[in-house]
Formats: sequence, C-alpha cells, structure tokens
Amino acid sequence: MSETQLADLLPRMDEALQVMAETPDLSKSLKIRRVLDTARRVLMLPGGCEALEQRAQQVDASGVFLGTDWADPHILVASLTSYAFQTRDPDVLVLEALSELRLLAVARGDYAHASISSVQAHHFLTQVLALNLELMFQGIDEARRTAQGRAAVIPDFLLRHLAERIGYEHIIDSLIEEIWRVLKQRPIQVDTVKQMITQIAVCQLNPEIEFRSSGQGADRLVSALFGPTEASREDPGLPVYLERLEHMDQGALQSEATGMSRAMHDTGLVSAYHVVLLRHLCAEEGFAHLVHDAMGLSSTGRECLLCYRPLVMELIDQAIHPETAQALYGLTLMLERGILYQSPVAPALWRQLSLILNPAAQQRLKLAYGDAQPPRVRLLEGVLCMLGLPLGVGQGNNPTCQSARALSMWAYNDPDYLLQMVVWAARDDEIMMHFEGQPISSSDSQAGLASGLVLDLDPVSLLVVPHLDRIYAEMGRRCVGRDEDPHRWINPEFHGWWTGRGFRIAVDVATGFLQHFDEFLRYFYASYHPYFNDNQPVIHPQPAGIAITDTAGRFIGWHAITIQRVGLDPDQIMRVYFYNPNNDSGQDWGHGVVVSTAGSGERFGEASLPFEQFASRLYIFHYDPLEPGNPTAVEQKLLDEITVMVHESWASARIPES
Repeated sequence: MSETQLADLLPRMDEALQVMAETPDLSKSLKIRRVLDTARRVLMLPGGCEALEQRAQQVDASGVFLGTDWADPHILVASLTSYAFQTRDPDVLVLEALSELRLLAVARGDYAHASISSVQAHHFLTQVLALNLELMFQGIDEARRTAQGRAAVIPDFLLRHLAERIGYEHIIDSLIEEIWRVLKQRPIQVDTVKQMITQIAVCQLNPEIEFRSSGQGADRLVSALFGPTEASREDPGLPVYLERLEHMDQGALQSEATGMSRAMHDTGLVSAYHVVLLRHLCAEEGFAHLVHDAMGLSSTGRECLLCYRPLVMELIDQAIHPETAQALYGLTLMLERGILYQSPVAPALWRQLSLILNPAAQQRLKLAYGDAQPPRVRLLEGVLCMLGLPLGVGQGNNPTCQSARALSMWAYNDPDYLLQMVVWAARDDEIMMHFEGQPISSSDSQAGLASGLVLDLDPVSLLVVPHLDRIYAEMGRRCVGRDEDPHRWINPEFHGWWTGRGFRIAVDVATGFLQHFDEFLRYFYASYHPYFNDNQPVIHPQPAGIAITDTAGRFIGWHAITIQRVGLDPDQIMRVYFYNPNNDSGQDWGHGVVVSTAGSGERFGEASLPFEQFASRLYIFHYDPLEPGNPTAVEQKLLDEITVMVHESWASARIPES
C-alpha cells in the first residue's frame, strides 16, 4: 500500500519542484506550500527519505531553502537539529529533513555543493546522529506523537535512513573519536560535547549498539562527567554524593580530590560531582588544604592560590556551582598561568565579583543560558574560562572572527584590559575605543558584521562581541577611500599596541590579483622563520589573515587568525602555531594541507601547519619594520615551491596576466 502511495506522490513531487524552480525568486513563496506539503507526505512513507535523497540536487536548485535558516549549509549548527526534530511546526520539520537529505547526498558524493564539501557534510551528519541517538532508538513517545501527530514518524524514518547510509557500525566510534579530537583543543564552550557524551551514556545501556575499539574511550568520557571517582561511580546524584563526603575521613577525601582533578585535566570537562566536592572542602576548615589537590594544581598554581587565597575562595563561592561547573577548570588554568601576579588583575577580579549588570546584559545572558544561575554568575564563569583558556574562544556561527581574535589576544596577552572591556559592556552597555586619536563609541556606531541577536557564544563574547563588532565596522568605514587594505590601520588600533606596524598583503586591493608575491613571502620568512630572523621568537601574538580553502583547495573566503609562535615540532619540522577563532581548528584545506591540533607540539587551543604550508594560505601579516630579518637570504627555490601551492589553490583565479 505504502509503495503505491509513494509511486503516486513522487511524480507530484517532481512537478512541484519543477514549478518552484521555474518561478522567479520574488514569487517562490507563493509556490513553496505545494512543495512542503508534498514532501511531508513523501517523508511519512517508508522509502520516502531515499526518494528525496535522490532528488536532493533538484530540491536545492528549486529554491526551497531560499531565505530560510537552511539556505547556507556550511553554517548550519548540528545541536539545533534536536529542536527541529521535536517541533510542532511541520514546515520546520520538513525543511530540516530536506536539508539533512541534501547533506547526505553531498556526503556520499552524489551532489557537489558549492559551499560545503563531502567531508564537512559527513562530519555534520555524524554530529546530528550523535546528538539524536536517543531519539533514533527510543521510537515515538507520547510527547512527540501529541506535538507532531502523524508527522512524528518523519524524524524516526530520517535518522534511521541517515544511520543506514552513513553506517551504524562507525557512528559511535566516529563520534567518540570526534569528541576526543575536539576536547584536545580545550574549547570554552563544551555544552554540545556534554550532550553527545550524555547520548553515549544512554547508548551504552542499549544492547543493539556495539562499542568496538572505542569502548574504553567511551567509558572515560562518560565517567568523567557522571562518575569520576569511587564514591560517584554509579552516578548517585548530588545530594547522595554530598552525604557520602560528609562521612569521609581525610584519606578518602584526598582520594576523591585526586580522582576528580585527574578526570578534569584528562578531558577538560568538569563533573557536577567535582563542584560538590570542591565546595565541601572549602566549607570545612579542616580540609581546606585539599583544595589544591581537588584542582590538580602544580607548584605554580598552588603558590598563586596561597598568595591570593581570599580572592580564589570568593571566586569559588560565587562562580562555581553545578550549573557552572566549567568555571572550575577555567579558574584552575588561570591559576596555572600565574596572571594574578600581574598587579591589575586581582583588583579587577574583585571588581568583577561585585559588578552590577545592566538590564540588557542580564536579559541577553538569560536568553542564552536560562535562569538556573543569575546572569552575573554566568558572566563570572565566562570570565574565568576565558582567562584560563584564552585560545578556547570561538566565534560561534557568526562572521565575527576579528572580535573573537581580539578577545583571545587580550585574555592571553593583556588580561586586565579584557576585564575592563567586560565591565564596560556588562555595566555600561557601551565600549569606547579610539582610532587614530578619534573616539569611537559602540552605542553610536552602526551595525557590524553580525546580524540579529547572537546567542551561540560564551558569556563574555555574548556581551562584548556585539560592541566590538560595531566598533570594528566603524573603523572600516573610516578607512573608506584609502588605497590599501584597511587592516593595515585597523589591526594595530583594534587589537593593541603590540601589533606590528609593518604590513604586507599578497593581493592588490583594487584588482584582487596577486602582487609582489615573492617579496611578500621573503618578508614573512624574514620576520617569522627562526632561520631567517636571527632566531627571534614571536614575542607578542600577531594578527594575520589567511585564505580559507576547502578540501579540494578551492577558495572559500578570508579569515582572521593569530600567529602565536613558530618552532620545531617533535619531528624537527618548522611549524607555525596559530589560533583560529573558528569553533574547530582541525580542518583540511586541500592538496595535503591538513591543519593539526594535537600531536605536533601544539598547546591547548593551538592549530599548526608546517611553515611552507602555512605560507601557502597566508595573505596578510604584520611585522616589526625595525626588525626586518634577512629577506634576501630566502632561497628562490623555496619561494617558487610555495607559489605553485598558491597558484593551484586559493589564487588560481588571481594570477595576473604576464
């Protein structure tokens, strides 16, 4: 019966798509209803997902996604699919399903999409399956049936189809491998990772799912969140765990503290049980000396804790709760960095503890994080995480890489300035900066690059980035009419005095073609490569711009990064270690240029490439003109090899005529 229904519906689907494709863009909204209604009926039938997967390119070409949140597949957020799959709105559900099937066709190589590669599509779908594993295996419950009616079968059919096409056998393995890869980068935002681990915990109880080589890695992830120690092994619940702590002697508490800190430092994740233990130790005078064990501090962090104990205890009391558990990891790494010894930082943190947030800041934090903890507590968590993990700042799903880079740079290099920015944004709802001696107010500036309300950010970025974004855009507007790239003047004013005043760009601003490229490379080598700059290390992180390419080496766009350092990796290969505000620094840029995030000498949050490969994607850098190095010492053969890499990738259409 269902086969007959499907056979009857598919010609209607094809006709609806044809009509939609032939309709002008301004009138497509008048024709989309027929497409969505027919697609919904197809998706509710066995075999419907496969039929629409085969028509993925026609669906996309028809313009059904035009003007919707699904228009640009490369910016889709996997964590949002859970809401779409459980929505009461049938149109949202159908558009989500069509989008997933489009990505499935891309992932399997059946559809070459202009903005997303097959590897990226496969990665996205793996995340979707990971986040919705419970939905896929538990079937249709009463809540979904009530909310979605007959359409409740669509997520069920879709997820099973995705899993069958991607492969059940490696979803879990790939997922666990992906989680560990991301955690090695130590991002500030780990909510999605925690959601995935929760799904893994559920799947461990399901006999239908086989854990192969990833079993041990899965156990480590699940235990890090839900049972890091002997007393919390069976996930007893926070009240029961606290009761157990109250009956422990010093030796047992020492064991708990050591186990908790080991799990935290192994994964970068903090269990709610860890918070309960830490607060218990702080409250009991006789066990306060175990606090540094619970945090896993080295001698550096321990000395910092002892020197600033009242401040640290107040930060723990106000900022670290089960709902803000990651603040504990941020505080720990902040102590390890020793930045409290910089004289302005401790007073600035005392000010932060008593800061009164303006209503707009409070509302924004509530929208993003709910009201389980007050907004000021969420902001404190964000401050501690950013100071502890300055290279863990992500730009989210927003074109604000410049602002994210600035926050990271300040947290790394000038933490008291970052804290001042937070105060201005949170208290005054205004940030004031200067450009060439003239003040720029964020409240007086026009809109920046981000559009609409941005919520997929850490607490500090959530409040500060909208202001920085407007200021950055205003600086750009004040450079209109100048002959050179505006970053020449913007970056030193926007990021800080340490930005080199020397500036090189690989392309002609007016034409977009490569210009003086040999000279560009010579100065990059002379400024950053230890063999050509008299072994001068990078003293202050420097802003730079790269040409992002896909897995085929095709140009995607310009992107802001920070050059952190240059040095030999364990294999004695000279590498550039850099910060990428993209939420995941591990990327394949085509033609063998694969960004490493671990295993090649990277520190937490760093990405790296061999020097020559990095140079092949670089298009802007700053340097100190008073320390020019030895540009003439760079061999022409080396420059020629990099030039070939550039011509074959992002600059293939930017080669000037001879």
